[in-house]
This record gives sequence, C-alpha cells and structure tokens, in this order.
Amino acid sequence: MTVNLSEQRPKVARPAAETVVPAPVPAFARVRRLAVEVAKFGVVGGSGVAVNFLVFNLLLHGVSWAPMTATVMASVVAMGTNYLGFRFFAYRDRSSRTRQQIALFFVFSGIGVMMESLLFYIGYHGLDMNGSLGSNAAKALSIVLASAFRFLVYRTWVFQHEAKQGAGAR
Repeated sequence: MTVNLSEQRPKVARPAAETVVPAPVPAFARVRRLAVEVAKFGVVGGSGVAVNFLVFNLLLHGVSWAPMTATVMASVVAMGTNYLGFRFFAYRDRSSRTRQQIALFFVFSGIGVMMESLLFYIGYHGLDMNGSLGSNAAKALSIVLASAFRFLVYRTWVFQHEAKQGAGAR
C-alpha cells in the first residue's frame, strides 16, 4: 500500500477577515448605563459646584474682589478639581489620559467658563441680581446652564469610549 503524500486536500474558501459584530445592547441597559453616567457626572459636578461657590463667595464677599473676577477665578479653580474627578471617578472606565484629551477638556471647560461668566454678567448686571443672595442666584443659574453644555461635550468628545476613539481614528 502506498500513500501519496503530495496530494493536497481541497482548500475550503474562508473569508479574509471575519468581522465580529457585537450584539446590540438592550434599551434598558443603555438607559441604566446613561443614568449611572449622569449620576457620576452629578457627583463630580456637585463637588465642583461646591468649590465654585466657596471660592466665589470667598473672593466676592470675603475679600471684596470684583464680581466678574471672582466668578471667573472660582470657575477656573472648579475646572481643575473637576478634571481630576472626571478623569479618576466619573470616566475612569474610558480611555487613558492623552494630551488631546487634556487639551479638549480645558478648551471645552474654557468655553464653559465663558458661557458661565456671560450668563453671570447678564444676571448680576443686567437683571440686577447683586448682593449676597442675588449674586449667588445668578451664579447658580449660570452654572446650571453651562453644565448642560459641559456634560454633552465631555461625554461626546473628551472622555470617549475606546471603540469610539478607534473608529474615529480610521
């Protein structure tokens, strides 16, 4: 009995690269994930708001700085504490820190500070919301409105998921 070793089996055609399509995430899981994200954003944002108000009141009512200077400085200090909270708590499951991420965070935060300052100016000077209670009400309204902008840009462009970054890089 002889065996012909030079004979080859017919090759089965296989696709060049198999594409793995992830299963769709159920709607309830997406809503739950978004709710957890909003809650974490709220914790970090809440601590940032506390820092913002503390520094604002110290500068405006404690050492009598000008209202616009006090609001801008308070927002900048809160921006720094917020970065740490977002990076290491709220969005720690997202991609690691990069120069681009840091730059985007501070660019969008700077836009948020400008929005917040403009809104504060309108409330403080335009709507006559000055004095201790009025200035804090103007500050609160400006923070709330600017925070909606920050939430959207942070989750969309700054603290992206790995898959979203990879898709955008192609």
